[in-house]
Parts: sequence; structure tokens; C-alpha cells
Amino acid sequence: MGYKNLNDCLIDLEKNGYLIRIKEEVDPNLEMAAIHLRVHEIGGPALLFENVKGCEFKCASNIFGSLERSKFIFREALPHLQKLIDLKNNPAKGFKNPFAYLDVSLTALSSRPKKNPSSKPVLYKETTIDKLPQIKHWPLDGGAFVTLPQVYSEDMDYPGVENSNLGMYRIQLSGNNYIQNKEIGLHYQLHRGIGVHQTKANKKNQPLKVSVFVGGPPSHSLSAVMPLPEGMSELNFAGAIGKKRFAYTYVDGFCISTDADFVITGEVFPNENKVEGPFGDHLGYYSLKHDFPVMRVHKVYHKKDAIWPFTVVGRPPQEDTSFGALIHEITGSALPLEIPGLKEVNAVDAAGVHPLLLAVGSERYTPYSPTKQPAEILTIANHILGKGQLSLAKYLFITADNASAGSATIAHKINSHNEAEFFQYVLERINLQRDIHFYTNTSIDTLDYSGTGLNSGSKVVFACYGESVRSLQSAVGSGQNELKTFFNPKMALPGILILQGNKFENYEKTKKEFENFNEEVKLKNISFIGFPMIIIADDANFTSQNLKNFLWVTFTRSNPSHDIYGINSKTEFKHWGCDNVIIDARIKPHHAPVLEKDSEVEKRIDKLFAKGGSLRNLQF
Repeated sequence: MGYKNLNDCLIDLEKNGYLIRIKEEVDPNLEMAAIHLRVHEIGGPALLFENVKGCEFKCASNIFGSLERSKFIFREALPHLQKLIDLKNNPAKGFKNPFAYLDVSLTALSSRPKKNPSSKPVLYKETTIDKLPQIKHWPLDGGAFVTLPQVYSEDMDYPGVENSNLGMYRIQLSGNNYIQNKEIGLHYQLHRGIGVHQTKANKKNQPLKVSVFVGGPPSHSLSAVMPLPEGMSELNFAGAIGKKRFAYTYVDGFCISTDADFVITGEVFPNENKVEGPFGDHLGYYSLKHDFPVMRVHKVYHKKDAIWPFTVVGRPPQEDTSFGALIHEITGSALPLEIPGLKEVNAVDAAGVHPLLLAVGSERYTPYSPTKQPAEILTIANHILGKGQLSLAKYLFITADNASAGSATIAHKINSHNEAEFFQYVLERINLQRDIHFYTNTSIDTLDYSGTGLNSGSKVVFACYGESVRSLQSAVGSGQNELKTFFNPKMALPGILILQGNKFENYEKTKKEFENFNEEVKLKNISFIGFPMIIIADDANFTSQNLKNFLWVTFTRSNPSHDIYGINSKTEFKHWGCDNVIIDARIKPHHAPVLEKDSEVEKRIDKLFAKGGSLRNLQF
């Protein structure tokens, strides 16, 4: 059987050495998040905060802080669930080998939601928003946020759990202009499942009923973030992965998850928005203030001895990285079946997930072409950029291994999840005059402020196929040290040079900088033949320090249409190409602030890690 509730899970984690209790009083204003971040950085255990300043409830974090721990939590259900996903993707397997999938049928039957259970623990007591843990995560955050909510809504035309949506969208509990205990902020976009429900409600000029579940069995949190195949219910998934049916009831017309630790109910009225944010987010920067739906609070419930789970979002890797790894573990085989010719895709966590995709596809369109130029992989690239959350990507690097078209050479299996090897493979082969393809004036991630406005920016595809056409330079050359426009050359990876620039002021001045740079390269006859990619950064030392820094700086701080330049670049029949591609990854005036820890808070939490503190035995 799965866990009945969150407390059962935490007890199991503690018994198996995966959890530590923090007995000291800790302030939910910045201190709890700072402790979480420090413990997560060293791969530490889940945390149970037993003494939260100004709050009667215990709090838990870092529950899913590693893939190992996440797999441990769902150890009984994972094999059955992977079979269920496999059968969903390929139903014919069930007919060919029915007995192998018999347990899948039983799992599906036992995962249906259960209405009006005999026990309804969450209805133990009512409270108010200000009595909930007011956890503020980063110094510039606009207030306290719920970071592991399960936000429930129903289709007004087809009410009931069968057509419901359960998603994880952050909730602002305090701050800004929210009326305390009467209003909270919901950060979601209209293309989300709940947004579809709200659009219908708006057209009918009726409020949308929303329930926010917090806690409960860990399967409920995973279900809320899971990108499920169309037609598969999040509540059914929660029952399958948790090996316990999702139990619910209705109170005052609101759906209540009876096994949750807390439930907030309320209504979102048509076109009623308030400013939400700022909030330290998963790209490693703050998402800024914007208008988002406001929810008028109806009631707040909690179970006896309720525990408030939370996570901290920031520059990756963070706890949501483990969520992503677990999702890939479960559904990794599904995407190639949905996109013909796609073998694998890596949404690069170190670059904030959405900004950078690395993909491997097939190349079967021109099997006998002597040029072996990209063809099928360009079709695959368009499909990727039109698929769900993959459509939020800004940079897509795509290739095909040299066995795809029956090459007589020895096959090279390229792995998109080995980022260093992947970049080397692509940069050895790409024709920079031919194989760079831009998409301008399009949509990007709402949380990405590198573009021209909210949700607005550009995309670029780097495609390559065939044999190696160049050798990559693995050390800085003497001539490259003589540069004046951009300076302090450093190696990031073979073939990738980092140069430092002066502070970015505006695009007009930057255009002149790159004109001067091209002239300087010509006059001094400096060769970059072994560096097909050059990055301009504010701090070349930091950017080149390790692979994670290179990926984060380069792909979160640039907008392809505005920040890609080139040596000897030219445009021919609307197509842009160059000899060496240059990405200006300096911070721009319109970018969001970088997340930075508070030094005073860091000093205050040192005592927990010192002799006598609850976390004294953790190894740093």
C-alpha cells in the first residue's frame, strides 16, 4: 500500500535515514528557505521544521530533494506506472501479451477517485490565511508564497472530477495589495488547464470555484506537476502512483481533498486581477510584478497535526530538478512516440530548463546525399518547438547520429544528456553559414525576462548533420589575448571561447561594439577557426569556471534575435549566417535581478549546523 498521508511518508523517510528534524525555533521569513537551500546544495536529507516562529504548524521541505529519495517514496508503484504509461503509448502491447499487463489493468481500476470517504481528516478545523506558515523565500519576494500547492478546478460545462484540472501554480498568501485573509494571488497563464476553465467561466460572467490542496500523500504533489498524456486524469494518476485512491468530497460546492493537510477554497471572478510578485524563480532570477488572477478566499481547513510542505525555487539545480528527473524516469519513452523521428531531447536543467533544448533525431530524408545537410531534423525541430512546454524554448540544438542514414562510417551514439560532449559533436559539424534558423517575434517563457516583453522574444535552431568539418580549439590562442573591444579570453569547452565585455548599455551601442570587434579581428588577423562559438559575458572568469555557469549565463541572459552576432556575418535571401557565432550574454537593463542570498540570514542559520545544532552532522 502507498502512504495514507504526508506524515506517514515523513515517518518512513526518517526510519530509513532520509529525514532530519529541526528542533530549534526557525523564522519563516527567509531563514527556513536559507536552511533548505544549504542542505539541498550538499545533497542532504528531507527536513521537518518542528518549531516555526509565530506558527502552530510544522513544516517539511526537501522531501523530493534527490532522484534516489523520490524513487524510494514511490518504490512500490513505479514499475506498475511505467507499464501503464507504456501501454497508453502502445496499446497493441496489451493484446500481444495480456498477462504481462494484467497488473496494469488492476492498477487502473484501483486508481479511480473515491467520493465521500468515511473519514475526512482535513475538515478537522477551520483557520485563516494569516495562521498558515508565512514562508518568504528570497529577500525581494513580494510576500509569503505556497510553493507546493495542488490547485484544483473544474470545467464549468462538464462539472465533476472527471474533467477537472490539478496543477501546481504558485500562490501568494500575503503582501502587495491583497486584503489579508480575504484574497490570495494565483500565478498561472491562460493556456494552462485552469486557464481554460477560467476562460469558460469568464464568458459566462460567473466566478470559477478553485480549491488549493496543500500536503496529503506525496503522490498528490507529483500528480500536480506531471505532464500527463491527453485524457489521463491527474486524480487517477495520483491514485496509481500513490497506490491509494484520491479521496474527495464537496463542501459549499467546492471540491475538497480529504487526505490533504490543508485546503483553501475560494472563487476567481471574471477579469479580476491584482499585482503578484516579485518571486525568486527557477531561472535563478526574480520574476517581476505582473497582474494575475486574484482568488477571493471562502474557507481554510486543516487536519489535526497538519504539516505544511514547501520547496524553494532558485537557480538550478533545486528540488524541482528531482521532480523533472522522476518525470523523465516515468515518461521518458513517451515523447519520441509523439514526435516521429525524435530519439531524445534534454531540457537542460542548468540553463533553467525552458531556455535550452538539446535533441537527437533521425535523418532519413536524404540517405544518399553527398552533402548530408540537415533535412528531417529541421522538420523534427519545428515539431519540438510546437509541442507543449517545449514550445517555451529559446535555443534548440539538434543533430542526428551518423548511423541514421546508413552511413558506412562507424556509428557514433550521441547523448543529449551529456551536454559537454553534445556541444563538441555539434560544433565540430555545424555549417554556420547555412544551419542557423531564427524564429522572431514569438512567445517564450513568462518567467524569462531576456526577451522584448512579457512572454515575448525569439527562438533559434542550430542544426547539424554529417561528418566533422573542423577541429575545435582547446586552449586560448596568443592572438586572442590581444583583443581590446572584448577581453580576458577564457575557455568554456573545446570550441567555445568566453570573452568579457564592458557593461551593456543599449543595443545601439552594442551594435557599434560588434562592428569594432569585427574590424579589430580583421586588422590584427586574429583567427577563431577553432572557436565556432564565442560568448560575451560580464565576468569571463565566472562564466568559464564550470559547465553549469556557462549554460546558465549563456542561455538565460540572451534573446537570440537581439543578442546573436557573428564574425563575417551576412544575410542572403532572408537567411543569416556567419563564420563564428557570437552570443552576447551580458546582463541587460531590462533583465530581472539575479537571486542573491542575504548574508545576515546566512550568519543566523549557522548555529543549526554548528556543534549542538540539529544539522551538525551534515557533511559540507
